[in-house]
Amino acid sequence: QVQLVESGGGLVQPGGSLRLSCAASGLTFSLYTMTWYRQAPEKERELVASITRFGGSTDYADSVKGRFTISRDNAKNTVYLQMNSLKPEDTAVYYCKASAGMNLNYWGQGTQVTVSS
Repeated sequence: QVQLVESGGGLVQPGGSLRLSCAASGLTFSLYTMTWYRQAPEKERELVASITRFGGSTDYADSVKGRFTISRDNAKNTVYLQMNSLKPEDTAVYYCKASAGMNLNYWGQGTQVTVSS
């Protein structure tokens, strides 16, 4: 059974930092592209950052470029999202997704990030 478990969310002040983790089990982690998404209240889910199977390529939403960094540790079956210089508009539930091919996708349950003073 595939499981993706996000952690590291919480309440942080504007300008602060958080590191999210997504631990995967039940799959061959290195075969999957990993992606972080977020969904704010009353908004559609949006892609935040993605990383290829061995970390050779990353991609970011324009809104987080220069502030967020995605990385992965295939030995630990974990993908990370380092978030710096957080803004109130970063407030959302953050989800990780593992994907392989066109139709094979697994999602985590999400972790809440709230940026507020």
